[in-house]
Amino acid sequence: MVPKILVVFFLGVLFAACGGNKKQEAATDGNGSAKPTDTAVDFHKKNILFFGNSLTAGYGLDDVSQAFPSVVQNKIDSLKLPYKVINAGNSGETSSGGNGRIDWLLKQPVDVFVLELGANDGLRGIPIKETVKNLQAIVDKVKAKYPACKLVMLGMQVPPNMGADYANGFKGVFPQLAAKNNMALVPFLLDGVGGNPALNQADGIHPTAEGAKIVADNVWKVLKTTLDGR
Repeated sequence: MVPKILVVFFLGVLFAACGGNKKQEAATDGNGSAKPTDTAVDFHKKNILFFGNSLTAGYGLDDVSQAFPSVVQNKIDSLKLPYKVINAGNSGETSSGGNGRIDWLLKQPVDVFVLELGANDGLRGIPIKETVKNLQAIVDKVKAKYPACKLVMLGMQVPPNMGADYANGFKGVFPQLAAKNNMALVPFLLDGVGGNPALNQADGIHPTAEGAKIVADNVWKVLKTTLDGR
């Protein structure tokens, strides 16, 4: 049986994620356009584009440097790997919104693409087939522009009160798309964090800086194998 706090966590994401947050502005140029976590231009480094919603953007954190993509950048730097993380998180983003936004972001070179979208779709009860269609369209655009780009899918889940059929179908979207598109898969992005009040902000929804470190670990376990195979 799913703990009540986990259900509350998922239900709250929709409402909080859809709102703006001034603390997120460091991740964008003010027009929803992504800024790299490392502002220095280094043409010898390959770009890793994290494309997602408030979880990627670092909603509610004191600085974008605490968001999980930046924590991943720290791991990369510690190993002296030639990669630069670009945080393209946008609070409230749905798969449809992401499909409309991705073309602009692909104007810059992308060597590794990390997709973190769909949670807001699930919490709004958007038909699963629509989410699948939009996520596949995003992946198709990345593959068409950068055929050699490596792809990573970050999985999400919705609470059982959305209905068992819907919840199970939604959970299955991410591994199915990952398999279809030869993407590395993080089964559940918030594993070990979701529903834990000690690792979430006062809203009970978004990870604290400590929670973001665990989320980054979840991603890094999968992403590092992709980079190792560079």
